[in-house]
Formats: sequence, structure tokens, C-alpha cells
Amino acid sequence: MSIRFEHIAINVSDARQVVAWYVSNLDLVVVRGTNEPPYMTFLADQGRNMMFEFYQQPVGEADYARLHPVAFHIAFAVDDIEATRARLIAAGATAEGEVTTTPAGDKLCFLRDPWGMTLQLVMRAQPMLR
Repeated sequence: MSIRFEHIAINVSDARQVVAWYVSNLDLVVVRGTNEPPYMTFLADQGRNMMFEFYQQPVGEADYARLHPVAFHIAFAVDDIEATRARLIAAGATAEGEVTTTPAGDKLCFLRDPWGMTLQLVMRAQPMLR
């Protein structure tokens, strides 16, 4: 028997706008989507290593802007953390602190997307995934 990640679902207030922003600014691709409520849309990275779903249900939406970044965030591995951070801020994200370096040499920073969800940019000293 084999078990692996398939997706993580995130309920948002405007799935179509969120999807458009993530596709435009985070180089994600739509794997499958619907054009009617609840606008379920599955997004993956270019290598299809991970996938998540945005959808829009009238119940159960979290107030992501009120959650501390360590309570919930979506992490993206990047090659140039400073340039990616600046590009996302120019596209409407807001900074949640500065870029930091861990004792292991990883560079990390938090941002909030235009809807208040926390993104983390990660530059690992030693990559953990392929």
C-alpha cells in the first residue's frame, strides 16, 4: 500500500481572484477547476510535486489575516528569496518581518497575500525535497 500527499484544501472568500493571483505571481498551474460555485480549483507547482485546492464555501472560512504566521502558512521554495520577496510585495503581498537565516543556514521570510493568508519563502541551505 502506498500513501502520498495529494492536496491540501483552503476555503477562501473569492476563489477566482485568489487563483488568478497565485497563478500570476507564484508560477503555479491549474490542474483542474470549476466555473461554478464553490469554484474548486486545484493548483500545482510546475513540477507537480505538491498541489492544493482553493474553493469558496460560505461556511468554514478562516480569518487567515488574524492567524499568526507560524499557525498557518503556505511555503514556497525559491532560488532568490530577496528578489522573490520584492516581486511579491510589488504584486500586492505585504511583508511580515524581514528575511532571517536559521542556524542550519536556511533563509526564510513571511509575507501575506492580498487576502491575508501567510506565505513563507524558503531558501534551504540543503534542499529537503527533489
